[in-house]
Amino acid sequence: MILVYTHKITPRLRYVFKHIFTRILQIPVEFTTTIEEFIAHNGLKMTYSKAPLGKEFFIRSNDLLFEQGVNDVDINVFTYEDVPCFFNAGSKSVLPFDIFAASFFLLSRYEEYLPHVRDTHERFTAEQSLAFKYRFLEKPVIDIWAYKLLDKLKERFPDYTYKDRAYTFISTIDVDNAYAYKYKSLVRTFGGFIKDFFSLRLKTFWDRFVILTNFRKDPYNTFQSILDLKKKYKVETLFFFLVADYTTFDTNVSASKNKFKLLIKSIGDYAKVGLHPSYYSMKDETLLKKEKERLEAITNMPMEKSRQHYLRFSLPETYQNLIDLEIKEDYSMGYASHVGFRASTCTPFYFYNLDFEIQTPLKIIPFALMDTTLNDYMELTPRQSLGKIRELKNQVKAVNGTFVTLFHNESLSNYLRWKGWSKVYESMLKIGTD
Repeated sequence: MILVYTHKITPRLRYVFKHIFTRILQIPVEFTTTIEEFIAHNGLKMTYSKAPLGKEFFIRSNDLLFEQGVNDVDINVFTYEDVPCFFNAGSKSVLPFDIFAASFFLLSRYEEYLPHVRDTHERFTAEQSLAFKYRFLEKPVIDIWAYKLLDKLKERFPDYTYKDRAYTFISTIDVDNAYAYKYKSLVRTFGGFIKDFFSLRLKTFWDRFVILTNFRKDPYNTFQSILDLKKKYKVETLFFFLVADYTTFDTNVSASKNKFKLLIKSIGDYAKVGLHPSYYSMKDETLLKKEKERLEAITNMPMEKSRQHYLRFSLPETYQNLIDLEIKEDYSMGYASHVGFRASTCTPFYFYNLDFEIQTPLKIIPFALMDTTLNDYMELTPRQSLGKIRELKNQVKAVNGTFVTLFHNESLSNYLRWKGWSKVYESMLKIGTD
């Protein structure tokens, strides 16, 4: 256990110290504002304040953890041992920057509360983030900083028994469209034929026909392959199902279709299932509740895991709605346009609501990459994508973090825009479990 002396114990301070020490470094942490208690403690200890008491292990504090609300923050990024950092702490501090305030700024997504321009889907964009501007989006800098702090602790307290955490890999699958052509409504099917014909998309017209007449398997029906690979590589795999009513952006098979219900139930027998809330659920708790109850009725299980469709979420509204509906884990923390670490960590963390100044019970599991980011946004080839996947995995493994990937069932189809991608998923599993 490490004892931290500080002049004031705040919810922000407790929150970020527990992330750094307990979750990343596996060291229990306690706090005191009493100098006598701190001096009497014989184990690991440090001071977090404006000035040290003597020559103890000390990190000079920035004001951020002692404030409330969201204010303009002056940030000057500099480099320490080849890693970007900010909130300069001066020469007396064991690290030249305030690791705790910097980590809180990134973890709480402080910058997403500040005024910003949203994209066409009303999302905070990667380009506006500090991590993108200073080129550390593809590095889990909070975890890297924590290990640098650990090195300093080991120098000062060599007799303490430090624990190592284990690297883990989680594969997640979003099911936006369970099937390319099958089990759609008569209106949608007929409309598809008409659109293909008049757009001279004769290949899709023919594919639609042979698949609907059962001469060929629907290309998006790759679920058995995913389950077989899960078993082969012993990878924890989660499926997020979109069960929304049909809209321009929500085009899955209707959740009233028995074949779709059977698919969800059968997947639930072999893997974990979560909710994929629809495009318009971002600020609509009623819609979110309806979809959650719909999926629960199919699976006969409480839905406790979630990832927003199109990664559309707004802080703190969307997360607060998830909390109110007793969802325990969210997997939306990442960008559609760029790979990397949106919250600058590869360690699951709890959402801190800056409006209420509290740590919430909602656990955030950040992902590092998405198949559509690699293919559609970055326009990488399958070979180039595997190179990028390996780079990100190596970043996570170096800090024994949690490597989370996001693929879709359709990206294994080798069909249309996914031509040549059928083997990428298995290759990624090999990389992730290596």
